[in-house]
Amino acid sequence: MPRFPDHLTDDGPDNPFPGVRVLERRLGREIPHQLGSNEGLDMPHRALREHFGDAMAAHVYSYGDSEALGIRRRLTEQKGILLEAMLVDAGADSLIALTLRAVTTRDDVVVGTTGTYPTFGYFARGQGCHLVEVPYDEGPGRLAPDLDALAQAAREHRARLVYLANPDNPGGHLHRDADVLALREALPDDCWLLLDEAYHDFREDADGEFGRRVLPGVIRLRTLSKAHGLAGLRVGYAIADPETLAVMMKVRIHYAVSTLTQAAAEVVLDHPDEVDAHVAAVRERRERLADHLRGLGADVLPSATNFVGLRLASAEQAGRVHQSLLDEGKLIARPADPALGHVLRITAVEDALVPGRLATLEQALASR
Repeated sequence: MPRFPDHLTDDGPDNPFPGVRVLERRLGREIPHQLGSNEGLDMPHRALREHFGDAMAAHVYSYGDSEALGIRRRLTEQKGILLEAMLVDAGADSLIALTLRAVTTRDDVVVGTTGTYPTFGYFARGQGCHLVEVPYDEGPGRLAPDLDALAQAAREHRARLVYLANPDNPGGHLHRDADVLALREALPDDCWLLLDEAYHDFREDADGEFGRRVLPGVIRLRTLSKAHGLAGLRVGYAIADPETLAVMMKVRIHYAVSTLTQAAAEVVLDHPDEVDAHVAAVRERRERLADHLRGLGADVLPSATNFVGLRLASAEQAGRVHQSLLDEGKLIARPADPALGHVLRITAVEDALVPGRLATLEQALASR
């Protein structure tokens, strides 16, 4: 089992301000008179009420529940994940940074894939870690993180943590559950696996047993940004054993998830039928978009996400297409890392399927 940094164990830091909601739960009763809370509890918020309404204003006076119990309870009911095995924070990005703060120290080696979701490398360098990257496993119909290479690099460099996005971003590849477990087994005992599952909800088997497991030595990350449409409010959650989450709480910003964000997330989670319909619609659009591009001769990658990835003949061609579309006011994604300069990523929204919307890309494909 990987260990925690020495400064976070035993008498390490504890959150000095757990908040009123947590205190109420500890006492087993409500505290109606908050005379020691230095928030703007009596601010009239006339302008805010006029613009957004009273319901909005009611959620902005106080710090949020630092344990986000309402969100966790709903996820437990819907996903079957143990309540004590979840920690809610301000999106998967914040959880990546939080994980690095909790399990690494300066000069530790962390391993990822060249061109994968770049926020991981950004935060790792900011933490003072040494980032080691291995190439993608690329071939006909395949662009996937190389699990064997990740494990080998972790052993060779005595890595403290390995990062894997599954499903992958930007390729969309989904590794089998058994392969993810085999990767964990192949890592050194003292190495964490950070499993970024931001696109988990778009898997066909998203509600399967594996999705709710707490995996030893693994910190799994999920988000409500994609399937739940809450990217602007920043809310996500980690799944790990309670001991690991307790250490992560030692270095977490107390009130990273706002009262308003929690209330909005609870409303969305209370309407799972709407989320399910959205996910089904995204999958259907994703297949329509992929079929359309394949019909034009594009090298479309298999995807278990809410986007379609495709490879062009060269990075130069992909760069020209990307820039031309941007000049037209149409933004698609192109990975910044030169190793994936030939890859383009298109989100499976209805706007992408409007005839003529991607004409510049279609012309480039026709000229191959």
